[in-house]
Amino acid sequence: MQNLRTPKLTVVGAGPGDVELITLKAIKALENADVVLYDALVNEELLQYAAQAEIVFVGKRLGCHAYTQDQINELIVSMANRYGHVVRLKGGDPFIFGRGSEEIEYSEKFGLETAVVPGISSALGVPASVGISLTQRKVAESFWVITGTTSSHELSKDVHLASKSAATVVILMGMHKLNEIVDIYKANRTDDLPIAIIQNGTKNSEQKVVGNISSITKLVAEKNISSPAIIVIGEVVKNTSKLTSYFQEHFEDEFIFQNLNL
Repeated sequence: MQNLRTPKLTVVGAGPGDVELITLKAIKALENADVVLYDALVNEELLQYAAQAEIVFVGKRLGCHAYTQDQINELIVSMANRYGHVVRLKGGDPFIFGRGSEEIEYSEKFGLETAVVPGISSALGVPASVGISLTQRKVAESFWVITGTTSSHELSKDVHLASKSAATVVILMGMHKLNEIVDIYKANRTDDLPIAIIQNGTKNSEQKVVGNISSITKLVAEKNISSPAIIVIGEVVKNTSKLTSYFQEHFEDEFIFQNLNL
């Protein structure tokens, strides 16, 4: 049967993981979707809002791609022309290392209508959910958000620059580069900055670990923290009461508190 709906792409941010952190506009887009293409970091409970749509998983994780990016681009266009409204559902915000702009640009070349629904980026939402304020008066006047792994699978060179600043640094997709990140900070600074790592932030499976640059790799290994995780580096981590309480509840080893001067 011929499609009577206008081919359209809506790129939607699903937020950092908690189903209640998606926006009302995003829910409306899902309810109106004919097709939903969703990523690995999307909470699948959100798919309930697209009960009438065809659902396709197109997630990409390290070493395991359901589709390449080129294939996703082509799928968007073909699905839109066949069914109508395609919602591209992405974790966090689609314009923060989400390649949303690339998919929109490709789709517009083929005449698709396009729209964007912003989401709460994990770079902001996850630290806030555990009480980390990325900016604090007299502590941090700015923050960096950096990808831990570039398209060439290397650590972003911006980490070198950020490590020399007084800004809070948030690194996404950086767990496989943690040793390299630690080495950069050790080389560029004499202070031993606090660092927090939050795995599966805002989800029921969330795990957290906090230490200093000198201790974090050991703590990560002990607590078996892995991807997907957010890395937060800076003095603001030390000023987080919720994390202090967390460590008092979960850890018996007093050297953590001594290192953090809490």
